[in-house]
Amino acid sequence: MIQIKTREEIEIMRESALIVSKTLGMLAKEVKPGVSTLYLDKLAEDFIREQGAIPGFLGLYDFPNTLCMSPNSQVVHGFPTKEPLKEGDIISIDCGALKNGFYGDHAYTFAVGEIDAETKKLLEVTKESLYVGIREFKAGNRVGDVGFAIQNFTEKHSYGVVRELVGHGLGRKMHEDPEMPNYGKRGRGKKFVEGMVVAIEPMINMGTHKIRQHADGWTITTLDNKPSAHFEHNIAILNGKPELLSTFKYVNEALGIVTNEEDEFRQ
Repeated sequence: MIQIKTREEIEIMRESALIVSKTLGMLAKEVKPGVSTLYLDKLAEDFIREQGAIPGFLGLYDFPNTLCMSPNSQVVHGFPTKEPLKEGDIISIDCGALKNGFYGDHAYTFAVGEIDAETKKLLEVTKESLYVGIREFKAGNRVGDVGFAIQNFTEKHSYGVVRELVGHGLGRKMHEDPEMPNYGKRGRGKKFVEGMVVAIEPMINMGTHKIRQHADGWTITTLDNKPSAHFEHNIAILNGKPELLSTFKYVNEALGIVTNEEDEFRQ
């Protein structure tokens, strides 16, 4: 059942989301060749606790870490390790925080040093597809409208849209209704109404949409071992329109990126 949030609850959720946003911004300065993802995981845990929050992933479904760290052909749910990042890698960092009873949960895929042009394009298109999807998250539209928009946009570039993993509602639980696939048909699925809060998170592969789950029960990789990108925002419907609760502002500041991509989703 979809849990509709009050204005007050949405503002509490904004605080949780911004803690994750600031965590990703802090990590953006640390993602570089030679750094281990386990080191980044420890930085994130300490930072989240300093904000008076609890790491949202740590212990959730028995996950052992603060961050899901998924490099290169890993799609999502990768474990932090001692292995150092290398020049030319990409790394999806998915982070959650729990504060005042509500979760924030979002993700960014970082380039490690200089990456090749083909992979850079994958990151750019996947990130843009997130905003393409968010535009459809408004009162009166349906789940399929968001999925169709993301799928249509990314498949024009011959990319694969992961089917088995989806976005989700967000609130007092990390995963609430409705599920938010990154593919679908217009006009299908549950209708969006005022006060809904979701996490939209395109997971887009350079090659096939097919994936493989590893024996550890968590790690997901692309079937053809080509790179995968992942970006995620938390969004509420306020005044019938999508309102970002999370932001990549802190990541952009750390990386020297100038953009107005989020302006249309601020009221």
